[in-house]
Amino acid sequence: MRITTGLLTAFFATQAYALDAPKVELTDPLDTGMWSYHQINILGNPDKIRFDERVVVKAPVAAEDSFNVPVLVDATALEDVKQMVFLVDYGPIPKILTYWPQKAEPKLSFRFKIDQATPVRAAVQTGDGEWHVGSTVIDAAGGGCSAPAVAYAADDWEEHLGEVRGRVWPEKGRVRMIVDHPMDTGLADGIPVFIIEQLQLADNLSGESLARLELHEPVNEDPAFTLYFGSNGVGNEVQVTGRDNNGNEIDAVLSAAAVQ
Repeated sequence: MRITTGLLTAFFATQAYALDAPKVELTDPLDTGMWSYHQINILGNPDKIRFDERVVVKAPVAAEDSFNVPVLVDATALEDVKQMVFLVDYGPIPKILTYWPQKAEPKLSFRFKIDQATPVRAAVQTGDGEWHVGSTVIDAAGGGCSAPAVAYAADDWEEHLGEVRGRVWPEKGRVRMIVDHPMDTGLADGIPVFIIEQLQLADNLSGESLARLELHEPVNEDPAFTLYFGSNGVGNEVQVTGRDNNGNEIDAVLSAAAVQ
């Protein structure tokens, strides 16, 4: 088999480039042992990930209640946000939820269960495929993921399953909602996983999709969310639909307060 000099030169040049090409390594500002694992398994290509101070994660320094830890993530300094993934470094189930803002701002308030002291991350993907990551650390006594839901202490909890309480503030561009659900992680003895998997918000008049959430086990019992629409605006009525992993449907309409 004859190989020309030109082809050999091109081949060895390509191999030399492959050997000499710099490897992208993302330096974790918090220097934890699990980030390198999660960034690949949850976010994918590490060449597309970077830490970014424009992704602001606000949470208490220490969790007063391991079953309800409040977090506010604000990525409004970024443009063309497609999705936001929230996760913890240390916990039996690292992924908390994924948020697709659609017509909303890339900003979300939520609560989750914490199992031990851990960094909390918000990974925000923009239209170019890049992930922008913000972080904070929460100290905690732990155990939030392994205890059964408090709802089971009430005899009528099933009657309220999937009920949605909340309100729309059109003038402020904000929606607040709480969904009645045990959100069991499956880590308590004898209690299987029982969680809301999907929630969608749409304008109740036009049917236009406003935002979408995918929930995982660490989301708190009776999940509470605040969505922000800012200058994008939001109508007087928002329909909330969804389902849990047992096929129970969620369907409710949130309204603005009546003007007196």
